[in-house]
Amino acid sequence: MTRVTLLMAAVLLVCGSAYSQDYTLSMNTALQAAQEAVKSCEAKGYHVGAAVVDASGELRVFLRGDMSTVHTKDTAFRKAYTVVTLGPVFKFNTSSEAAAAFNGKPSEASFLTIPNIALLPGAVAIKDNGRIVAALGVGGAPGGDKDEACAAAGVKAIEGSLVK
Repeated sequence: MTRVTLLMAAVLLVCGSAYSQDYTLSMNTALQAAQEAVKSCEAKGYHVGAAVVDASGELRVFLRGDMSTVHTKDTAFRKAYTVVTLGPVFKFNTSSEAAAAFNGKPSEASFLTIPNIALLPGAVAIKDNGRIVAALGVGGAPGGDKDEACAAAGVKAIEGSLVK
């Protein structure tokens, strides 16, 4: 592993554990967000999966919509994981912002060696008091921008219902 990769892994572990100590996204809230994301995409004819990842990078909920492919589980999770672990460090709220931030940069190759990082559009941060406490990722629509729009709909559905 390169020095940059080891440094990033250490940063991710510290940041993830710091955020997870005082906040837990309830299962029902995570489920509601994922359901709304899948429903939003289905209304547009897209067959997707939706994953909610908590602040420590753990999968909280995964829903595989009807007729979505097996790949949606991995892509939805990895997009959300990218936002929840790198977002607090690099100040981005969506995986499209992450993809843009690292596009064409030499450091991008190092990030791609970290397990579960996906620099693809399709995930949105779930925030409490301006702090990322979870992320919702969507995979399966014909384009990451469409996945991310559905993830945004899921996050919007739970605004105001976050509890400590």
